[in-house]
Amino acid sequence: MLTRPARLLRTLPSSSSAAASQTRLLQRRQKSTDRSSAPRSVHTSSVQNAPIVQIDPKVLRDSGITVEGKARVQAHVRRIQSSSSNSAAPAVRPEPAQHFQLPPSALPAGTPGAENPLEGDRQVKNGLDYSFIGMSGGQIFHEMMLRHDVKQVFGYPGGAILPVFDAIHNSPHFNFVLPRHEQGAGHMAEGYARVSGKPGVVLVTSGPGATNVITPMQDALSDGVPMVVFCGQVATNLIGSDAFQEADMVGISRSCTKWNVMVKDIAELPRRINEAFKIATTGRPGPVLVDLPKDVTAAILRTPLPSKAIQPGSTPYIPSSPLNPVTTPSRPQPGESSLIAAAANLINQAKRPIVYAGNGVLSSPEGPKLLKQLADIGNIPVTTTLQGLGAFDERDEKSLHMIGMHGAAYANFAIQEADVVIALGARFDDRITGKVDTFAPAAKAAALQGKGGIIHFEIQPKNINKIIEANIPVLGDVVASLAELVPQIKQVDRSQWIERCKANKEKYPFAFTPSQNGEKLKPQEVVRELDRQAEAMGKSNFVISTGVGQHQMWACQHYRWTEPRSWVSSGGLGTMGFGLPSAIGAKVAAPEKVVVDIDGDASFSMTAMELATANQYNIGVKVLLFNNEFQGMVEQWQDLFYENRYSHTRMHNPDFVKLSESMGAKALRCMSIEELPAKMKEFLEYDGTRPIVMECIVSSEHVYPMVPAGKALHEQILHPSLRNQ
Repeated sequence: MLTRPARLLRTLPSSSSAAASQTRLLQRRQKSTDRSSAPRSVHTSSVQNAPIVQIDPKVLRDSGITVEGKARVQAHVRRIQSSSSNSAAPAVRPEPAQHFQLPPSALPAGTPGAENPLEGDRQVKNGLDYSFIGMSGGQIFHEMMLRHDVKQVFGYPGGAILPVFDAIHNSPHFNFVLPRHEQGAGHMAEGYARVSGKPGVVLVTSGPGATNVITPMQDALSDGVPMVVFCGQVATNLIGSDAFQEADMVGISRSCTKWNVMVKDIAELPRRINEAFKIATTGRPGPVLVDLPKDVTAAILRTPLPSKAIQPGSTPYIPSSPLNPVTTPSRPQPGESSLIAAAANLINQAKRPIVYAGNGVLSSPEGPKLLKQLADIGNIPVTTTLQGLGAFDERDEKSLHMIGMHGAAYANFAIQEADVVIALGARFDDRITGKVDTFAPAAKAAALQGKGGIIHFEIQPKNINKIIEANIPVLGDVVASLAELVPQIKQVDRSQWIERCKANKEKYPFAFTPSQNGEKLKPQEVVRELDRQAEAMGKSNFVISTGVGQHQMWACQHYRWTEPRSWVSSGGLGTMGFGLPSAIGAKVAAPEKVVVDIDGDASFSMTAMELATANQYNIGVKVLLFNNEFQGMVEQWQDLFYENRYSHTRMHNPDFVKLSESMGAKALRCMSIEELPAKMKEFLEYDGTRPIVMECIVSSEHVYPMVPAGKALHEQILHPSLRNQ
């Protein structure tokens, strides 16, 4: 086989325009090159002159190489000469660029580069950034994570994404959690994002690795969670050939992301990463996907890049998906300000207003503070959606807790009786409205008289008038709009309205029949005991996650929510298996807090192997597991609407204590109300460096109240003990 011996090649001086940049690159790598003993096929005769590789005709003639061999060598030389760096790829991995976080050296005012920290290091010149030259795509990925202040990545390696995994090997700049399944990585990123407020970052391989993150992406899209997914892809020359583990991820993920893109050239990689983070966190947050072909992440960058395109937050434009358009939050525009003034006027004259607060209030730390001011100044009761829990302290007498299908009966009654409904960052989904044409009849009637109506503050244009027509729609950042609204609210005596709401709270509580000695635990009792002990330990120290099912509703109903970003659950999509991995992500985001996953046996079983992940990384999550050997919510519907035909809802569970112990977790089992307080105390006080599971053997119960499908909010099914009132 023909090789490329060094004696066949020689270098000649050149006046190439790339000489200066090549000199800086070589100087930056001088130390690495000196340490390397790897053979080089190209030699430079001078640092001051970029080399041109030519064939010595005499050496070729004397070597006896055939005409075909000469042609191959000449073709190879032409490829080398056409390279934008006029150099072969480095034989050793280049040192990474100076970390973006490091302070630049001080420069006197007026010195070129004083305004731009990277220009001070002579990495930026004439608007071009040279700091990435010589880096592989994987190394550029690593550097861009630093620039975006990424502290945590969740993911699973595979062949197509190995250049990136190799580049982040042993990186001291962020932590990495390897789950047991890519779906777990996605839900961990969601939990991390919900608690930290930062986008969750996922890194997976091509094909099945990427498709396994589809459910978390749709979940994040439904609930407005910022998430950036990077997935491997086969090399660009193989795309469309049905190559091993090839999948059209841009096409597959189009409807479950705010935006997605395939990076087709290494030069566009930094810009695409910037766009991904910008879009994930702009307007209503959501997931984005960046598809990374293997040849792009393995390639070496040889040209400078426009400096504006690689700085975080400086994307020249924000692309969007036609299915999930990007909205940019801003201060209310003049037209919106007039609507806010009209909303304030309507609220001030209302006799029975109510605030219906959603996840949008939690988009900023100022949101819950402004909501409290609105409620206190206007003396207005507040109800929240499932995803809005924690936006308003439920210990406040004005709190009506959660609204909707399994919300508080008194909240549902109040929304039907209110003359003004103030919707803040909520979207009127079907679990809230019940039968749409019967929603908020008193407010609709008041609107006809000009004395009330529905006010909708919302950041996403598509949600305005999509389900419920608003009399005053205010488009824009909800918290910014609240900041303008609150100063215009007047103090009004609404004691009669508050007293009516309080009377309904006493008349229609979240009811259940307590267990008797020797009986199985009631799941509601377990949540209430958790709430009691968490209150004693300080609610601000707790984060609660759940799976999906009856246990999720009992957590909403019987735990008193007092703190923002203390609640992590799947709302819009209702993803079973969400609880444990999201709790792991939440614990990573807030290691100082007690993170409890309230889970059901069916939901927990879907992602139970992530206990091994928690044990591997010493992530001390706590799983409060309800075991009734049924898919409880489905069983409830079969009881109420399908004449007790239990079609495939019975679970034959493993021994969860032994299963948990086999994965390195500590495990307890609680059988009765008598031992519940002591077991709960042991569970909560257990060392937080290792996961713990407390299995509670509970009876099969129904969740009440319940608004049946197709019924109005006031037509809810109450607990049997409340039905004769």
